[in-house]
Amino acid sequence: MLRTVTGAESLAGKVVVVTGAGKGIGRAIAERFASVDSKVAVNDIDPDAAAATVAAIETDGGTAIAVPADVSDSGQVATMFDQVVQQWGTVDVLVNNAGLIGPMLHFLEADEAWWRRIIDVNLTGHFLCCHRAAKIMARQGKGVIINMSSGGATRSHRAFTAYDASKGGIEALTRALALDLGPYGIRVNALMPGSIDTTGMDHDARVLRGENIPAGRIGEPFDMTGPALFLASDDAGYITGDVIKVDGGMLSQQRSATVDIHPPSRFPKLEDLDWYTDRGDS
Repeated sequence: MLRTVTGAESLAGKVVVVTGAGKGIGRAIAERFASVDSKVAVNDIDPDAAAATVAAIETDGGTAIAVPADVSDSGQVATMFDQVVQQWGTVDVLVNNAGLIGPMLHFLEADEAWWRRIIDVNLTGHFLCCHRAAKIMARQGKGVIINMSSGGATRSHRAFTAYDASKGGIEALTRALALDLGPYGIRVNALMPGSIDTTGMDHDARVLRGENIPAGRIGEPFDMTGPALFLASDDAGYITGDVIKVDGGMLSQQRSATVDIHPPSRFPKLEDLDWYTDRGDS
């Protein structure tokens, strides 16, 4: 018997929480879910940024609320999900997009505070949001969680030790949650963005980054939105524990040094390091 493929139609009326949705990839994903008639809870640590995304969605006829919170704070995460449930009764989809990329530091220049903040926001933030959402989804017997990985999860960036470690942890978390939550009807997957312009690079930077990507260009935040909708939809109903690359083919090749944003010429000189700053800490 032929079965109907519903695609994005299956997302109409669904309650979707998107973290870090005040700008960049998160905002693009939030706006795309709203465009298919999902109800979108827009999270960002910056209340004004969250409100701006909500305003843009409402201007286009969509439905959204702002739920500002620091995802690394368990109390704020609990309040955020309580707000969503009070407003719409449930959570059907969680897109864990919130995260820190920098500050970019060479490992020899790094300190514990830098490490902890990036791990707390990127990895612990994913855990806290997943934990809260999963309890809501398990009670209704279905739900979708989409985490945000990076090429740094399986390869490496220079001067991104904490970031890459957090993304490797996110992929491991994604696989583990797929196993633990599958029996409750919850699917857990991750997206792996490539080189996406979330800050408005100048022309020369875009050309330099894009010329060695097989697709021939740098990625845009909108490029992440179709894959997010697919993973959340019924069309992806038999996909869990997986990571989908959205990188224009970048990781399918031997990576060119021209896309590296922290070359060895920027590494610290030994004579400039204070070897005694962290004495006794390790």
